Amino acid sequence: MIYRALLRTLLSRIDAERAHHAGMGALHGLLRVPGLGALLRRLLAPRDPRLAVDALGLRFASPLGVAAGFDKEGAWSGALGTLGFAFAEVGTATAQPQTGASRPRIFRLIADRALINRMGFPNPGAAVIAARIAGERRRIPVGANIGRTRAVADEQTAADYAASARELAPVADFLVINVSSPNTPGLRDLQTTARLRELIAAVRTEIAATAATGRGVPLLVKISPDLADDDIDAIADLALETGLDGIVAVNTTTTRDGLLTPATDVEAIGAGGLSGAPLAGRSSAVLRRLRDRLGDRVVLISVGGIDGPEEAWARIAAGATLVQAYTGFVYGGPLWPARVNRGLARLVSAAGHATIADAIGTAAGSGEARDAPRPGAR
Repeated sequence: MIYRALLRTLLSRIDAERAHHAGMGALHGLLRVPGLGALLRRLLAPRDPRLAVDALGLRFASPLGVAAGFDKEGAWSGALGTLGFAFAEVGTATAQPQTGASRPRIFRLIADRALINRMGFPNPGAAVIAARIAGERRRIPVGANIGRTRAVADEQTAADYAASARELAPVADFLVINVSSPNTPGLRDLQTTARLRELIAAVRTEIAATAATGRGVPLLVKISPDLADDDIDAIADLALETGLDGIVAVNTTTTRDGLLTPATDVEAIGAGGLSGAPLAGRSSAVLRRLRDRLGDRVVLISVGGIDGPEEAWARIAAGATLVQAYTGFVYGGPLWPARVNRGLARLVSAAGHATIADAIGTAAGSGEARDAPRPGAR
């Protein structure tokens, strides 16, 4: 409650990106105090064995992770683990460093518990992020999200993704091919099966080179909520054809329907991807469609509109093995991950399951995905 009051009164007056960096900087400062990190981990990190999940060849202390975009530079995964996240997906990393779009580029829609961002993949480059991951005392699994460098010509796209994979495959616990951000021109065109197959093959070549040294890495693809249902089916089929380890569903949306924020305010913000509570309906629909198509043959990670334990539980029951959050964390505050984990443990008990893994897919196949609303619907 205190955090929400601060968000509405003080933090809402500060540029969202500056507040983001200031908050994580403050946490890093606190963690330099001897013994404080260990104390916070004891208090906040998930320890209930019923929450543990085995997936992608990894052990997760709970299904709750932080989505790509929160830690764009690969500098905060240790701190995020201290707060209670069980894994982190860093990036988006590009083969070449880039500054991203001009500021301001993150905007709060407080009435909708949503954000609009047009960051444009600002990051120091895959090599720097890889060095940071390698140098981290890793307490949680850390994956790397890779995207296309904005300045790269279209015909060099596959080589650009491969260059990022070459740096990150030796150090990340999993890789995610990002072809779904709305903020890099032409990126979403890579979701066609022909283009995506080419990217998967290029990245797989780099993973194979890493595997030859004794360390393979799972490969996933992150998709858009704005895909037509037939395109979702095609990507699901491609995942089976190419042996993908998983699909992350979904990224941000370009739609603006049904928001509580006045339309004039939304229009003034301009272009960008919408995340947060308004995305929950479509994110759930995409998840259910993928589960209907794939069953449990591919790991599904659900992200978009997860704002508490009940929504996280619903995604797991719908077929998600893991869930991720970003905007829910921004609005929920630093204690939010621990609250979600505690809530999930209560829901496991209430459902009579021995572990949360027993709940995966228990509500799948209901057909609700076909009728779920598009983003923004209320």
